[in-house]
Parts: sequence; structure tokens; C-alpha cells
Amino acid sequence: MSGWTIGIIGGSGLYAVDGIEDGRWRTVETPWGEPSDAIFTGRVGHVGVAFLPRHGRGHRISPSELNARANIDALKRLGVTDVLAVSSVGSLVEQRPPGSFTVVDQFIDRTKGRVSSFFGTGLVAHVSMADPVCPRLSRYAADAAGEAGAQVDDRGTYLAMEGPQFSTRAESLLYRQWGCDVIGMTAMPEAKLAREAELPYALVGMVTDYDCWREDEVGVDVAQVVARLGANAGKARAMVMALLRALPVEREASPIDTCLDSAIITAREARDPALVAKLDAVAGRALSRG
Repeated sequence: MSGWTIGIIGGSGLYAVDGIEDGRWRTVETPWGEPSDAIFTGRVGHVGVAFLPRHGRGHRISPSELNARANIDALKRLGVTDVLAVSSVGSLVEQRPPGSFTVVDQFIDRTKGRVSSFFGTGLVAHVSMADPVCPRLSRYAADAAGEAGAQVDDRGTYLAMEGPQFSTRAESLLYRQWGCDVIGMTAMPEAKLAREAELPYALVGMVTDYDCWREDEVGVDVAQVVARLGANAGKARAMVMALLRALPVEREASPIDTCLDSAIITAREARDPALVAKLDAVAGRALSRG
């Protein structure tokens, strides 16, 4: 049993979190390159907080160019125990209108060309992604979003597209046929990397638009998204604070905390020392086991 340090990855519209005590920006170096920005650390009551603006302050970084490995590694180096990701998304179903929040429980990954693992030749690991989010953190997030006044769907499948362009109508209609509920550009490989770093992960999608599957309407554009961001961001900040204040003093251990114990397959004598060294923060606990 130990305390919480929540890593908050803020997406489009959530570039800061109010109410963090003793806050300061910290620059973190990682062996995977530079994170999106410095990380704002502090506390809310008994909970440690590390806030990272996913696209950088001023929204400088495209979804396809995010260094997700550096972002997750940096949070792990700061002692983060769990990650709450907040992202703007499009809705693929009528019942999830702009302004509503979806607490995602499944993903379909349609990204391409993004590095999606910390592991590779010289040290191979296969983590399970059957249940890709942390159910307890997701439950806290759903409760907090409701407290913040949002319409909340506590489950949903997120289609991760490459971007930065928005979907074609044919793609949007196809994703609806697949049973997807929301669509975005940033959750993958972020969620996969959080799992490899043994960080329980939850994602709240803030709906800004209906993508382009409504054939009698114009497709989504940046103006639509920006128009909705302000209202969503206010609720998102309130949700984050409600979640942090609701966490119990003691953090119950999660099976995700030790998921690498059953994932690393490379024999100890065959491991690449250079890759082992790069994984000191992400997998140091598992690699140090006999």
C-alpha cells in the first residue's frame, strides 16, 4: 500500500490544471528524446500530481509527431503511479453529442508509422492489451466527470486514427460499422506504452464534434473543434480536481503494477545491455528481479 501520484496528460483544450499546490515546471530528460514539454508537478491534498500538456504549451506538436515514449518515460521517472489522459474526440454515435464525455474502455488502433513499444530486438516483451484501461481509475474519472456537470458515458470504443487530417466520410461510416463510439488521434500508442511502463491508464474523451458521418452536414473542421474546446476544458479541469480529491489516502495495488513479470520473454543472458539501460525507469523493477 502506498500513496498516489497521478500523471495527467492534457490534450486539445486542456493545457493547464488549476488548484495544484506547490506547483513548479520540471524539465525531465529521457533516453527516448524530449517529452512534449516540461511537466508541472505539485500536490492536491494527499495526491501527487504531474501534468503534461500533450501537444506542448501553445499546441505546437502534431499528433503524428508526439514523442509518446518520452512522455510516458518522463512521467514514470517522476514517480507517477497512474495516468489520467484527457483528449478531445469526435463522436461516431448520435447519443454522444458535443459537450459530452466518454470514459474509454477499448481501442482500435489505426495509426501507422508511430513507434509503439519501448521494447525490441535485444529485449522483447509482449504485454496484454485485452483490457487496455484501468477499471478503478476509469470509475473515479466517470464519477468525477458527472460531478463536474458533464453528460458521461462510462464505456466506449475509441478509434485511434493517424491524422493530422480528419477522416473521409467513407472512413467515418466504416468506423461506425465497426462499433466505435469516438475517434481521436492521440491515444495510441500512448495507452500501449503506459501499459508497458506498468502504469494504470484511463482516458476521458471530450466530444467536440460528430466527425463527418452525418452526410447531410459539413464535416468537422478546426473552427468547430475550437468553438467547443472552451466549454469542454472548463468541465475537464473541474473533473480532474474532483477525481484528485476523491482518491483515498492509500492506493490499492493494481495488477498492472507488475504486468511485465509475465511479459518479458528474452532470456537474461541474451538481453541487450544498451536497451536494458534505456529501460531503467520504464522496466527497472521487472528487470531487476532474479
